[in-house]
Amino acid sequence: MDGVSGAVAPLPALWREARGEPEGALVLLHGRGADEHDLYPLLDLFDPGRRLLGVTPGGPLDLAPGGRHWYALGGIPTPDSATFHATASRLAAFLDTLPVPMGRTVLGGFSQGAVMAYALSLGPGREHPAALVAISGFLPRVEGWPLELERLAGVPVAIAHGALDPVIPAQFATEAAAALTSAGADVLRLQSPVPHMVDPDWVEPIRGLVQGALAPRHAE
Repeated sequence: MDGVSGAVAPLPALWREARGEPEGALVLLHGRGADEHDLYPLLDLFDPGRRLLGVTPGGPLDLAPGGRHWYALGGIPTPDSATFHATASRLAAFLDTLPVPMGRTVLGGFSQGAVMAYALSLGPGREHPAALVAISGFLPRVEGWPLELERLAGVPVAIAHGALDPVIPAQFATEAAAALTSAGADVLRLQSPVPHMVDPDWVEPIRGLVQGALAPRHAE
């Protein structure tokens, strides 16, 4: 599973077609122990006009206690290096075969999915997305996977986190927001007194970010 060769097995995924010719794509990555169905309802919430191709891929690993995983736990903010690198290669291959270029794709995720969204937006040799949505995650620190924060200069980034999150403390969102702001990203910071979850109050501002990042082509 090294690299992005054709020998790499494709990831499972759910697809939501756009109403017409897609103006871009919205890809959402689920959290640990969930699967490709988990964030699928958010596609319509973030893109109610169905202007975008919507995709929710599933993590490649089946680990305890069940569900799909993107990497084995190695601590916060240090995913297990071996499984992280293998998954990053497979996810990169998946993203690179989408019918929409990365520059017209909003990449987002929750928890482990947010970690992978950061990794694939900032990792070596990657093209930056049109926007990034990171919910309840952290910037990963993995040997051999340097993060190039300046790649998101001028790019809209939503960083949302529950202040009462017992799984991934909100300080990691604060640190990510500060680091990306310093690197020139256009950061939207969302926080509310909730645990490890997607707060419904975040939907409207994230929808606005998605719509603004992928304005209709006739308005460009």
